[in-house]
Amino acid sequence: MSEFNPKSKYTSFKRINLNDRKWPNNIISKAPVWCSVDLRDGNQSLIEPMDTPKKLRLFKTLVSMGFKEIEIGFPSASDTDYNFCRYLIENKIIPNDVTIQVLTQAREHLIDKTFESLIDCNSAIIHLYNSVSTLQRKVVFKQDMQGVKEIALDGAKYIYNKINSTNNKSLKLQYSPESFTGTELDYALEVCEEVLDCWEADADNPVIINLPATVEMSTPNIYADQIEWMINNFSNRERVIVSLHPHNDRGTGVAATELALMAGADRVEGTLFGNGERTGNVDIVTLGLNMFTQGVDPKLDFKDVNQLIETAEFCTQLPIHQRHPYAGSLVHTAFSGSHQDAIRKGMEAITKSNQEKWEVPYLPIDPSDIGKTYEAIIRVNSQSGKAGSAWLLEQDHNIFLPRGAQIEFSQSVQKMADKTGKEISSKMIWDIFSSEYLEGGKFKLINFDSKKFSRNSNKEQINATVNFLNENIEISASGNGPISAFVTAMRERFDLSFRLSDFGQNTRSSGSTAEAAAYVEIKVPDEKGKSVYGVGIDTSITLAPIKAVISAINRI
Repeated sequence: MSEFNPKSKYTSFKRINLNDRKWPNNIISKAPVWCSVDLRDGNQSLIEPMDTPKKLRLFKTLVSMGFKEIEIGFPSASDTDYNFCRYLIENKIIPNDVTIQVLTQAREHLIDKTFESLIDCNSAIIHLYNSVSTLQRKVVFKQDMQGVKEIALDGAKYIYNKINSTNNKSLKLQYSPESFTGTELDYALEVCEEVLDCWEADADNPVIINLPATVEMSTPNIYADQIEWMINNFSNRERVIVSLHPHNDRGTGVAATELALMAGADRVEGTLFGNGERTGNVDIVTLGLNMFTQGVDPKLDFKDVNQLIETAEFCTQLPIHQRHPYAGSLVHTAFSGSHQDAIRKGMEAITKSNQEKWEVPYLPIDPSDIGKTYEAIIRVNSQSGKAGSAWLLEQDHNIFLPRGAQIEFSQSVQKMADKTGKEISSKMIWDIFSSEYLEGGKFKLINFDSKKFSRNSNKEQINATVNFLNENIEISASGNGPISAFVTAMRERFDLSFRLSDFGQNTRSSGSTAEAAAYVEIKVPDEKGKSVYGVGIDTSITLAPIKAVISAINRI
């Protein structure tokens, strides 16, 4: 089989001759005007287009998020879209501060139907489009530049005359040279300028010129160059609202949009989660939250992203990918041990310092800002290390193992993960922990009593009953505190060789039945000075550490 050379079949996109380009040095410092096209561009890409109840649910969600411009359909091309438009208007569902947008081709009977659909609407944008690209002129319309431009101008003039004849002041105008990215720039500019002239656009009555990447054909920087070139060459920038409508054929729709905004665009058309024809429209959720993580207010409400997912999935019947940026069910989850360790330390640092700035490794956004919980940040499988199981013990059970015990315990969890090859749930981790530290062993505490020698003395006398190999044995000793005395009693009575190295304790819950968790480290006299850890849990802050000593002795 001969080697295929793609160069013989495909042509690389030519660079834009743009001298002194400005966009590479710019940043996005404010949100654009957003226009959702979920109900039109997004809807026409569905296997089963939305009915009115689904459209209405999605429309209300978009309004609640803060969208002020929403393209609701193509009323001249579909009875469903026409009826939905009339439903919104006749039932006064459109808020006063929201403008609906409707799409139409440059044909008189379609324009008439579009105007009919907007009767009594308080505020609407009529979105006129026709394809002007080199390829479509050649293979679809079989027309030259002048012929295709006349299609645009005939439609623009017809709309202009309709508005004047009805004296409708509620209508705004938008023109899209469809497949702009595949069009000669000077020709795209020529068509747009003549449409602007036809509509008598000026600074007081600007027109939206929407420059769509109907098909994403180049690297994102080329789209930014195209947008900057157009902005530089408009005869009067003040009369133009420059709008973007990027698709995602190359998988770089978000990047292309961000660079084009840096190039000076004012407005973005896109969909929630990137639904749209082929690989989709640009994803407004990702775009908006990208801005949010840079300290820029996106002017859209993302505080309950789970509700947005539920609505989008119900209305479109398309699942949101688990790895979708920000919104996916796994995007805030770490399985890798090193990632888990860094996330855990970052979360601890924020909690301890009570700082406002979000600085947690591997998490560019605080999940709580978009309605996510911290429960799924760390999950454990065979790829995880000590931090994962320790985090779940801390978050779900208020068990804070010492570092040495974390390493020791993680080995038990790792064995289970390797054996099953599956994720280890929080319940499974608790079961392993209980088996390892709280259950079984030769020794079991039956009862315990401690009292000071005198009111002014630090010495304590303990008396306890310990079951050893099914035999109850009484022990007693004195020491500087109950733990010290109990350690002495156990060493002497059972001829054990160890010393208490460290001790810690925390409260697991609040209230009258609050439990304490205690942790001890004992050293065994071997050539390495081995550490063995024990954990005890009890409602008594005195008994919890005694049980921890028993736990450690059982694990020698």
